[in-house]
Amino acid sequence: MSDPVIEVTDNPAEHRYDITVDGAPAGFSAYRDTTAPRGGGSGSGEGDAPGGGSSDPAQQRILYHTVIDEAFSGRGLASRLTRDAIAASVTEGYRVVPLCPYVKSWVGKHDEFADHVDPVSSAHLALFS
Repeated sequence: MSDPVIEVTDNPAEHRYDITVDGAPAGFSAYRDTTAPRGGGSGSGEGDAPGGGSSDPAQQRILYHTVIDEAFSGRGLASRLTRDAIAASVTEGYRVVPLCPYVKSWVGKHDEFADHVDPVSSAHLALFS
């Protein structure tokens, strides 16, 4: 039996990364794009409008919710999804904000993206209230 084909793809229409196994949907990691002032990303909220395009503020991608379907649990898919979502975000020029508890835990155990991660701020939390 061959290894399953696992793919992670950006689904910008749904603001999430999807993971499939042999073409079957297995889960997703939802995100929200925003901007933050340079120098920390924990501003007062001004200039934190989603989709901002200025070259001065830092572009941020908030990863806020990760789901793996129960039928696919125990296969390491959440880790693969998180790694690929962060790598793609960084490649696209975003700094990552790990609001999702799973993503926060994953980032704490994998330091290869540490230079591209910003802490969650009250301005980030306000975007979801």
